[in-house]
Amino acid sequence: MTNNQHCIRAIMALCFLCAAPILTAMRGQNPSATQTQKKLFTLEDLNFGGTNFHNLRPKNLFLTWWGEQLMYQDAEEGGTIDAKGQKKTLFRTDEIGEKAHSAFYASYPYANEPLVLLKSTKGRILFNFQEKSIAWRQDALPNETEQHWNKASRALAFKRDNQLFVRNAEGNEVQLTTDGSHEIVYGEAVHRNEFGIDEGLFWSPDGQRLAFYRMDQSMVTDYPQVDIDPRVAEYQPDKYPMAGMTSHKVTVGIYDLTTEKTVYLQAGDPTDRYFTNIAWSPDCHTVYMFELNRDQNDCRLVSYDAATGERIAELYRETSPKYVEPLHPIVFLPWDNTKFILQSQRDGYNHLYLYNIKGEEQKQLTSGPWVVMELIGFNKKTKSVVIASNEKHPLQRNLYSVNVANGKRTPLDNGEGMHYATLSENGTKLYDKYATPILPRNIDVVNTANGKGTRLLTAEDPWKDFVIPHYESGTIKAADGVTDLYYRMVKPADFDPQKKYPTVVYVYGGPHAHNVDASWHWGSRSWETYMAQKGYIVFILDNRGSENRGRDFEQATFRQLGQIEMQDQMKGVAFLRTLPYVDMSRLGVHGWSFGGFMTISLMLNYPDVFKTGVAGGPVIDWQWYEVMYGERYMDTPEQNPEGYAKTSLINKAGQLKGKLQIIIGYNDPTVVPQHALSFLKACAEAGTQPDFFAYPGEGHNMRGHNSVHLHERITQYFEDYLK
Repeated sequence: MTNNQHCIRAIMALCFLCAAPILTAMRGQNPSATQTQKKLFTLEDLNFGGTNFHNLRPKNLFLTWWGEQLMYQDAEEGGTIDAKGQKKTLFRTDEIGEKAHSAFYASYPYANEPLVLLKSTKGRILFNFQEKSIAWRQDALPNETEQHWNKASRALAFKRDNQLFVRNAEGNEVQLTTDGSHEIVYGEAVHRNEFGIDEGLFWSPDGQRLAFYRMDQSMVTDYPQVDIDPRVAEYQPDKYPMAGMTSHKVTVGIYDLTTEKTVYLQAGDPTDRYFTNIAWSPDCHTVYMFELNRDQNDCRLVSYDAATGERIAELYRETSPKYVEPLHPIVFLPWDNTKFILQSQRDGYNHLYLYNIKGEEQKQLTSGPWVVMELIGFNKKTKSVVIASNEKHPLQRNLYSVNVANGKRTPLDNGEGMHYATLSENGTKLYDKYATPILPRNIDVVNTANGKGTRLLTAEDPWKDFVIPHYESGTIKAADGVTDLYYRMVKPADFDPQKKYPTVVYVYGGPHAHNVDASWHWGSRSWETYMAQKGYIVFILDNRGSENRGRDFEQATFRQLGQIEMQDQMKGVAFLRTLPYVDMSRLGVHGWSFGGFMTISLMLNYPDVFKTGVAGGPVIDWQWYEVMYGERYMDTPEQNPEGYAKTSLINKAGQLKGKLQIIIGYNDPTVVPQHALSFLKACAEAGTQPDFFAYPGEGHNMRGHNSVHLHERITQYFEDYLK
């Protein structure tokens, strides 16, 4: 299991999700003589680390906006593209010279100027594509990390040798800090990437002030990681605050480019507090921040004077008997600097609320038994906010324009599948990349005023020359007998209902993640295709505790992680038992991270059900997991000793009957090796015999071609002990 960001990465590292309507079976190729002429997949085709993976992804277009004009980028050129897909080249990289364009990323920061920003490892270039000349450049220097550039001031904030710097548009450099170290960390994501935090530097809109995190972790225990590459292995500790133990202290600084002075927000004692979702007022005079207590049940939105750091006011407070989890900064209306949108699931589902800068609620903008999945942006002309939600169906992600004045929602897509949109500068248009269970990828250009779209790309099936399994989706009831749970099932291409098949339950089950959605192949991971090709059925169920189903669905697991989840997964097993083609004597289970925890939990609590399991990066006991995530869902070991005892797998090691393989990254900084090693020790003492494999130098997920090796190993274990 992992924190919010790592949860998703853990799944993505083991999968290939493309994107994509609703509960119908999607059949693969029908068995026929022609099927034998089609190709069979290898992991080099299916796995993201494979040598042929890039050739088997759906066709895509790399797009961005220049004001309201849609732009394309190819490997060596960029330019305009119209709604019919006609391209007009505006620049080529060989026009820039000095090979400064190598591995570049293009964007158009100024809506009314013919400038393209070309960003690469060499630095930044503003290229005037009308005059064919370099208008401005900023070269990168060695060892610069955490780079954040502001388009208004063209200033760059970055780190070098643990210290924080700012380089202005003229190239003048100022060092902001001198005490940065392993113990004192500046300008990086804090609180272990929880609470929506993924960065540590925040420019004001005008680029004249920089907010940054300072994290003092000198009081946090070092976890003893080891680098085995030197002849004599070297100690490389990670700061790792475990549940119930001393956590780090975070403060927020504000650097002013004009005065070259730094002030710190006067938020009070940072001990056992979390500061998150930093936002700037449009006039750049005020900083807003959500502040959360360590129990994570009392959340407050507070404003600060950016010039002095003085606390101005508490604008909003939300409490809960379980937990409050702020994940999104406030967002100001582009046409009214006195009002902002706040996201909360206080009514049971994540929705949008309109507030003024006095902290007075104006209205609830969205409501209903569905989730706002993203605030994408605004249509400034119609004064509407553009969102993605699952209002149409829990497995879908659809686009809407919400009129701020009257709350009217206008659909902006076809009502199917999974849609991901990027808005133009003023929000009058968007491009929508979407998929359905039977469509790998389409791209539409949409008018956000009326929802009318034009097809820009229809990608053909990149797997058309291969033997493709059957992908299906459906529902069963949760263990409460009321709640619908959604599943995916993958069957061999030559599936015969008269036969019996070994079956693998793939499980994740933890917060902030899901496995089943209305994307291509119902969101199926490519490894499932590989297993179906080898003659297995693979079954995947999103239990209570997973995401996008509302607060109560997610919080059902509070203080007892794994227990409700197992009950729901066993309802999935009961469903499999009703299917005559599932061989219940050959039932396996596999998962990674939280899914590794679930895999071992199911193997130990239901030892006569699961014959074989493969658990990757598993949590074994929540007392060894980190403070922010662990205490949100479990409280501390001192507050919840019964919950920690019940969910720990250490004392259940003697209940192992089937074949279990545990796989970890030897240098995992997320689920530290102590979990797996402690379980192996307990198994040795109990006389049970799990198998174990570690990837030296790897973290929580296997990178590059090691992922191919990993999935071949997982597959072979089931081939050896389940089939």
